[in-house]
Amino acid sequence: MYFDSQIHRALRLKAAETDRSVSNLVNDAVRMSLAEDAEDLAAFEERAREPNLAFEDMLKDLRKRGKL
Repeated sequence: MYFDSQIHRALRLKAAETDRSVSNLVNDAVRMSLAEDAEDLAAFEERAREPNLAFEDMLKDLRKRGKL
């Protein structure tokens, strides 16, 4: 895996300051990113059953309620 030189330097400094390895920091960051992806996918699945609302209809509704 290759990092931009400035990102790699920042990772090395953070690893030294936190007494952790660069690999540990990267693994934690990737794990958190994948967990966020899993949450997003679950939300998409949950909302897939909701009815679609056309953009034009949404604008009309907002105008009708005085929001636009």
